[in-house]
Amino acid sequence: MTSSERKSQDLIRVKELVKYFPVRAGVFKRIVNWVHAVDNVNFSIRRGECLGLVGESGCGKSTIGRTMLRLMEPTSGSVEFEGRDIFKLDRAGLKAIRREMQIVFQDPFASLNPRKPIADSIMAGLDIHNVGLQKDRFETVLEMLARVGMEPYLARRYPHEFSGGQRQRVGIARALALHPKFIVCDEPVSALDVSIQSQVLNLLRDLQENLDLTYLFIAHNLSVVDHISDRVAVMYLGRIVELASSRELFRNPLHPYTRALFSAIPIPDPELKRKRILLKGEVPSAIQPPGGCGFHPRCPEAMPRCSEQTPAFIEVAPDHWAACFLVSDAAVEPG
Repeated sequence: MTSSERKSQDLIRVKELVKYFPVRAGVFKRIVNWVHAVDNVNFSIRRGECLGLVGESGCGKSTIGRTMLRLMEPTSGSVEFEGRDIFKLDRAGLKAIRREMQIVFQDPFASLNPRKPIADSIMAGLDIHNVGLQKDRFETVLEMLARVGMEPYLARRYPHEFSGGQRQRVGIARALALHPKFIVCDEPVSALDVSIQSQVLNLLRDLQENLDLTYLFIAHNLSVVDHISDRVAVMYLGRIVELASSRELFRNPLHPYTRALFSAIPIPDPELKRKRILLKGEVPSAIQPPGGCGFHPRCPEAMPRCSEQTPAFIEVAPDHWAACFLVSDAAVEPG
């Protein structure tokens, strides 16, 4: 099987994923409402690719990543990993599949135990899954540190002795220790200096190529996503509104929200200026999302039907999906 044929296969399929959080009030903490964090999301991730997931803060990006790994229980829907529905696995089956699915957290300091040397943190997964002998596990720790560009003598140091970029490299080494197939990168560079971001991104790309990894890369910085992703999904208020290859999306964004996001990307040339698309108002509440298209209260091109009907997420061009009436109507017009 060629590498292109492998990449055409779906490693993960997310189908009609829904995650609501209860809002409680009163003395008895009764549920009075629900936060619609993720609302009927569908997408797939091909083997060996990096799918970028972008959107404003609070749109549900991290919730999708954590629910896919079943760090959070879903409200409904399914996530299939190599044909197995993760949400239907028992405790033993879930433990086994977690060797193949790992996560790199946004804050590397908060995700490491400050009372333990980094070798113990990296080795934790090996201990839980009882992989090899103790001396073999420490050799694996040293191997993972080497893979992320760190010296072996650092294994006995504590998290506070490292910089932010080094701590994130430790987090990546921990995710690699069990030799997973799929890694959720939950805004892994947003807490780092710009000069360090490029180093970590290049490291993630090299690891992907060398270890045949598949990524879900969550971020709100479009330039970062463009640098690392094969395809990009754009989220707004709990739903994916557009999905296409990175090259196609940056060349031809179709959804009004995607175009507004791209208009805010700074150009590294003071002589050039991009025409900004300024959105009116604030992001609606996820507790009481607007009817129809969730973007219509802020959309400069909204039509009356946008407030009444929810646009379907359809393929409007080869491997280019969008949920917008303007786009879908143009796609079916003759000529």
